[in-house]
Amino acid sequence: MPPIHAIEPLDRAPATSLRLVNAFGNQVIEHLNVNQQVQVTTDITNNQETTQDFVFIVQIKNDENVIISLGWITGSLNSKQTLSPALSWTPDHSGSYLAEIFVWESLTNQDALSESLSISIITS
Repeated sequence: MPPIHAIEPLDRAPATSLRLVNAFGNQVIEHLNVNQQVQVTTDITNNQETTQDFVFIVQIKNDENVIISLGWITGSLNSKQTLSPALSWTPDHSGSYLAEIFVWESLTNQDALSESLSISIITS
């Protein structure tokens, strides 16, 4: 079997280390102040021998499970390359939120390249 088919679909470009960082790249805790901008980021590694296009999607849900923010970045990873895409978010109300990330092949081809990840965020 060729190596490209030996990798499980969700292991093609796994996302790891979901975290919140400030503008300087320093990790911040999951408790934020209202109007404090953060970057939602993760590490994505292409485990394949070929280049992989991807879309990195971040959605933020409020405590009523309503999506209040949705953004994405598209890109391409060379074989064995790791990238840490980030999307910014600024909470405008206090409360509990959930940031979820998805790594897909594209917006039109939603084949997942990784398991989805999530992180809880509390603002005051």
